[in-house]
Amino acid sequence: MPAFTIETTYRLPVYRQRTYKAESLAEACRLAIEDDDWDDAKRDYDSAGETYVTGAWEGEDAAYRGASLQVPSHFDETLQRKADHFEVLLGLVNVLGSAHDAASRTYWRERAALAVAKAEAILAGARDPDATALTPRIHTLLRFDESEVRTTIAEVIAGDDGLATLRPDSVTDDDVHAACLAVVAASDLTEERGATLFRAALAAIRRAQRDQGEAKKRGQEKEE
Repeated sequence: MPAFTIETTYRLPVYRQRTYKAESLAEACRLAIEDDDWDDAKRDYDSAGETYVTGAWEGEDAAYRGASLQVPSHFDETLQRKADHFEVLLGLVNVLGSAHDAASRTYWRERAALAVAKAEAILAGARDPDATALTPRIHTLLRFDESEVRTTIAEVIAGDDGLATLRPDSVTDDDVHAACLAVVAASDLTEERGATLFRAALAAIRRAQRDQGEAKKRGQEKEE
């Protein structure tokens, strides 16, 4: 019988109760968050979180010694599962933010941009963005037009003898639109998004290292 090493985790709340003098509740909360003195911290064992799987490996006592196994998502922490699914909802907001006429595009894109900024802040563990801040620089990984789908429909029908009795123009715009929404809603690009973020992070780090190296070289040349 195969053996597996499973790492499980649960979160234990640690809290403190401290008084802060401030002009407002928001300022008091900010002072509390920025306070790094936890000498009087208490552990709330009665409110310990659920047990969830944080790692799996094949074999006995194999933790972190080999390739980790892909654990089904329903063994993850509920909060994390919600966060992962939130990325899917974020993608839907991006799609629904694309309207047809210029006025609608302006209206929805401004609101979608703010919604995206707040969603990304939540995912990053950061504070909500200022509603008056500049629109964040959003990079779209995938975008397609329904006219492209219609062109592809004609190609598919032409290349499939089983569809010879169906004319491309018999597929209505409503059919195409409904199909696009359904496909987008059912698509999960979480892995692709994560890989893209990782590659972008590496590229940014390499660029910063290169700039730092060039600045150091210029400094040495000036000294000489």
